[in-house]
Amino acid sequence: MKVFVFDLLAYGEQLDHLKTGSELPYPLPKRHFKPDVAVRTYAEHLAAWEEMDRLGYDGVGFNEHHCSPYGLMNSPNLMAAAAAQRTKKLKLLIYGNLLPLHEPLRLAEELAMIDCLSNGRLVSGFARGIPREYQVHNVPLAESRARFEEAYDIITRAWSEEVFSYAGKFWTYKDVALWPRPVQQPGPEIWIPVVGSKESIEFAARKNAVITPGLAPGGLQDDIIRYYAKCLAAEGREITPGHLSLGLTVYLADSKAEAVKEYGPYLLYFNRTLFSHGNFTETSLQRQAGYATQSSTDYVRPENLKAAEHARENFRNMTLDDVARLAERLPWGTAAEVTERILAIAKHTGANSIQISLNRGVLPQELFLEQIRRFAKEVLPALQAHDVTRVPLAEDRA
Repeated sequence: MKVFVFDLLAYGEQLDHLKTGSELPYPLPKRHFKPDVAVRTYAEHLAAWEEMDRLGYDGVGFNEHHCSPYGLMNSPNLMAAAAAQRTKKLKLLIYGNLLPLHEPLRLAEELAMIDCLSNGRLVSGFARGIPREYQVHNVPLAESRARFEEAYDIITRAWSEEVFSYAGKFWTYKDVALWPRPVQQPGPEIWIPVVGSKESIEFAARKNAVITPGLAPGGLQDDIIRYYAKCLAAEGREITPGHLSLGLTVYLADSKAEAVKEYGPYLLYFNRTLFSHGNFTETSLQRQAGYATQSSTDYVRPENLKAAEHARENFRNMTLDDVARLAERLPWGTAAEVTERILAIAKHTGANSIQISLNRGVLPQELFLEQIRRFAKEVLPALQAHDVTRVPLAEDRA
């Protein structure tokens, strides 16, 4: 099993004191930004990634967000370039570049550079992003999917073709030969995060991409995996454990109760303050804005439609008691419990890759490093020694 650490790289100081009622103001004005905090945040996370490399993790994952303390990786490509020079073996999972927002040929060039800088360690994630990012970049939400699919084709063709031309709705190029080229040919492996939209699942199946199915383990995730298996089958392919990478929030402690006590406040800060800052997560509102279609969750079983709505209140109104209940289903607690729970989830879903979040909600650096080291010593060897060989959810998809 491959184990990545997914790092949101949130602004390294909690900002609850700026809230008006339950909301962090958006936009958050310049006067609240402290350059020294940003400098420290970048330095600490790069140091943490070096430690992951030294300790034998398979990769580090990071993403793209804009104009919010939710994440300081406005350009994940800059972070990957820096990490490429600070690490030797760690895979660099950019999860992912928001294709609809940027000029795709420039992205193709930058990603090729990163693959060369890292000697072929890039894993290229392509995502659509959240509504806030479209507001920032003044791109219509209704154009998101068409822009994404067009940009995907441009980037992959630029990587693989001798010389290419392209005449699209949004971008046009004539007689382009990319220099440099990626080390990996025809290009880096492509991963696509899937929150729940059937169109995203269908597109990933057409491209035979690795997906991260949903935001959390549960019934909705099962539905996504089953539908992905069905879509792959329609393309003449069979789903494998290599098609799936799970996102899991993990915390090691001497007991589950201790994990809730130590990590609960940080998870609450992430959910109540950062997660929906300046953004709307509800599928129903995204449909009104043209970001999602009316049929985007038609494949979801009725009992999982509530989860597919992704209501902000589920995050904003969370309490420590809610965290304690949630922790019963999560890999939190002792090393034995964390190992057992991760393996159980991997076996159930059929995923042979995981992305563990060890730092949601701005952990102090010493606590983040402690979690990295403790997980590497007490859990990582057992996971990397295990190989998931089948996708049970695909076997009952009829």
